[in-house]
Amino acid sequence: MNKKVSIIGSGFSALSASCYLAKAGFEVTIFEKNSTIGGRARQLKRDGFSFDIGPTWYWMPDVFERFFSDFNKKPSDYYALEKLNPAYSVYFAKDDYITIEDSLEKIYAAFEKEEVGSSKKLKKFIANAQDNYDVAIKDLVYRPGVSPLELVTPVTIKKVGQFFSTIKKDVRKEFKNDRLAQILEFPVLFLGAKSSNTPSFYSFMNYADFGLGTFHPKKGMYQVILAMEALAKSLGVVIKTNSTIEKINVDANKRATGIVANGKQHSCDIVLSGADYHHSETLLDAKHRQYSESYWFKKTFAPSSLLFYVGFDKKLKNVNHHTLFFDVDFETHAKDIYDTPKWPEAPLFYASFPSITDNDSAPEGKEAGIFLIPLAPGIEDTEALRLQYFEKIISRFETLTSQSIRNSIIFKESFCINDFIKDYNSYKGNAYGMANTLFQTAFLRPKLKSGKVKNLYFTGQLTVPGPGVPPSLISGKLVAGLITKQNNNNEDLI
Repeated sequence: MNKKVSIIGSGFSALSASCYLAKAGFEVTIFEKNSTIGGRARQLKRDGFSFDIGPTWYWMPDVFERFFSDFNKKPSDYYALEKLNPAYSVYFAKDDYITIEDSLEKIYAAFEKEEVGSSKKLKKFIANAQDNYDVAIKDLVYRPGVSPLELVTPVTIKKVGQFFSTIKKDVRKEFKNDRLAQILEFPVLFLGAKSSNTPSFYSFMNYADFGLGTFHPKKGMYQVILAMEALAKSLGVVIKTNSTIEKINVDANKRATGIVANGKQHSCDIVLSGADYHHSETLLDAKHRQYSESYWFKKTFAPSSLLFYVGFDKKLKNVNHHTLFFDVDFETHAKDIYDTPKWPEAPLFYASFPSITDNDSAPEGKEAGIFLIPLAPGIEDTEALRLQYFEKIISRFETLTSQSIRNSIIFKESFCINDFIKDYNSYKGNAYGMANTLFQTAFLRPKLKSGKVKNLYFTGQLTVPGPGVPPSLISGKLVAGLITKQNNNNEDLI
């Protein structure tokens, strides 16, 4: 008889794990608290507009291809993918921006135009970043973080110094132009930490950015969720929405025996949580939790976000599908997130206009806009503050892009810290999980399997390998591999 696995949550990592476990012969049921699947990658539809609520960047296409190929499938079996050109633009002042296009040669030319001699430095920097990418994405991130020895290989020994320097040091040593330096420091924001706290080895994110490029799935990132759902169901996975988990049951032998969803007992052999790790442990009696409240409090969490989903009654000018606004001090905003958490006086922000690329995102002649301000997790969140900050960024947006848009707004909806907590049980309302700093990397992150409860496992952005969509896909594969291996060995799954 196949062993039963109950999975809590239906985000990227949970769906990934469900596919691998079903393929391995487990009987898998996913329990999702919300009415639709996808976790933070859900979708908002309103008045003919369509918005990705969560992730909007499709990077590292090779990770998606590797996932689907494990099931003899391709992304193109489920969704159409378009490489964006330009990938994005970065505003620094009124009508003053740098555009990052779709090839390294074009990007080298953009750097050279900004600062003579910088293209030669960039080629050297990207060559090292590509080498790190090959080591990380093709090998290291597919290790489950069980032992520090996983990081010790002939290749990584040669790169050990890159774990003790930082992205910021490396970039600023070579690039004196502040604008170019900020563009090179931007990708590590996806890892949830300041460039000054991110090890140099993570420059592989720069290769993901410049070398591989930025893509868009037609009809949005939610198409990836729907693809994974279709794959999971074809493998026999059962998905139950509107299922709030109230408890993880543990017997006298410290073995997980099932969950309580909507007041009903669901027995199983293995429990896997793809929900927020901290919240998942609160579903256990205190004696069964691995990590204390003080443990979580001391960790460096990735930012939360204030997001706005806006419908415009016209097409906008002077923006790209992805547009970053770095017209204020980068370091000051970073301090307001990580050092002395508070609402930033002058925030950097990001805007996405998927309807520039994708006609399915908005009615003809109209524009769908997503605006994001990174924030410290755990700070106050009120409607008044949301409105105040919407006014801040819209005023700057109009000035920087030389257009009036305020009177063209049909509607706007917001999503912030309180919503991350309500919808995802997110610790302090964080948006991206736990940051990948030196002491929160690989085996130093919360473990994929419980050290206190047998047959209890975790996956997602707070565990291995870290924040982001591609790492979440990998996290699901890693935890499924641990479960399968120990089940095949007939071990007590601990």
